[in-house]
Amino acid sequence: MKKTLYLKFLLAYVIFGFFGFVAVATFVSSMTMEHLKHERAEALYKEATLIANTYASDLYNNETSLDTVKKQLDALDTYLSATLWIINPSGRMVLNSAAPVDVETETVISGFDPTVTGGTYYTIGKFFKSFSEDQLSVFAPITSDYKVRGYVVIHYPMQNLVESCNSLLNISYLLLVMLFLLSMIILLFFTEMVYQPLRKIIYATEQYADGNMHYEFQVESADEMGYLSASLNYMASEIARAEDDQKKFVANVSHDFRSPLTSVKGYLEAMLDGTIPPELHEKYLNIVLNETERLTKLTNSLLTLNNLNTKGMLLDKSDFDINSVIRNTVATFEGTCRKKGIAVELVLTGDELFVNADVGKIQQVLYNLLDNAIKFSPTDSIIKIETNEKHNKVFVSVKDHGIGIPKDAQKLIWDRFYKSDLSRGKDKKGTGLGLSITKEIINSHGEHINVVSTEGVGSEFIFSLPVTDDPDE
Repeated sequence: MKKTLYLKFLLAYVIFGFFGFVAVATFVSSMTMEHLKHERAEALYKEATLIANTYASDLYNNETSLDTVKKQLDALDTYLSATLWIINPSGRMVLNSAAPVDVETETVISGFDPTVTGGTYYTIGKFFKSFSEDQLSVFAPITSDYKVRGYVVIHYPMQNLVESCNSLLNISYLLLVMLFLLSMIILLFFTEMVYQPLRKIIYATEQYADGNMHYEFQVESADEMGYLSASLNYMASEIARAEDDQKKFVANVSHDFRSPLTSVKGYLEAMLDGTIPPELHEKYLNIVLNETERLTKLTNSLLTLNNLNTKGMLLDKSDFDINSVIRNTVATFEGTCRKKGIAVELVLTGDELFVNADVGKIQQVLYNLLDNAIKFSPTDSIIKIETNEKHNKVFVSVKDHGIGIPKDAQKLIWDRFYKSDLSRGKDKKGTGLGLSITKEIINSHGEHINVVSTEGVGSEFIFSLPVTDDPDE
């Protein structure tokens, strides 16, 4: 879309102005002329009627002279800018304000017909070819003894009406031009507030479509355009972060798969070409077996994490005793703890403490946390597992006295494949997915997990679960 919207808006603006002028030149012009004709005709008819009932009537009743009436007509001629006639029904001119009184010369309007008005009191034309230009002619009958003795006819030049109409139209045109110019404010407003931000947004979407998710733009507006730009920026940053995470994920997976595969390949080739003598095959086959177990563990962890991230994941929630699950999980590590001389201290609230959650996934959370605690705890140390009930929540704590987690790494331990520098020397078989899986499980329950750790002192992981009543009660 290259300026299409703007051109459409500009075209609509020009069309608006064009049709505005057309409307003024046609409809407004016609309406104005009709209004002026009716207004002028009504005013002239009132004057003609007044003359017919006074001066003209007195003339036909021999109560005044031609000269006296002629003076009155001349004055009205100047005042009205019109020609005034008094004519007989036969069409013979009695008085004409545009000509002197001449009783010797008879002037007759050929074809005069007082019904030419067609039921109205005025007509437009050359009045039976008496004028070279169109006139607005008004009739008023002169009556005496219930008879029509003559007519007062007032002729007003249509050219005067046209000039008056044009003057009014010029005012209309001027107002229209002013309105058209003022409406440019709308065009400027549209350009500044809509079109320019929209162009920025369009360019940004083109950048995102080309894969440049790190492109940033800003629209200084508190309306929908500003909200849209902020949403696009946020969307792009989230996609960029997801892409970065994906690249990091692929790099970490490749690294964690490459190391054991390289070991397996190297040992097997060495056994095949005789570099490793047959009497040592059992030793190195055990090493190969350990590496395959590591690959199996990594694969299972990836599958678990993928399932946890699947939208609409269903949890098999039920009411169960969290204390019992903790005891059973600790029992699975009895052999490992004995080898390292590590003791596990249980500080559990009550004999039974029921929660509502997915027992299998919570058991996996406890397994991951206890496995990490044992892995990073020194020999002859104590790991403390504690449960507390507060505000309809059960808080489970797993605390060790191991190497601890550096402060700048505590926010990163939940990332996939992340391993702190302090853990790399101790955790040879770790995948870096345990804590990520743990957080996903807790989040899927709508709960939270936090860590409190001091480097060289130890770490404590605390997560919450919703408490529930004893189902047997």
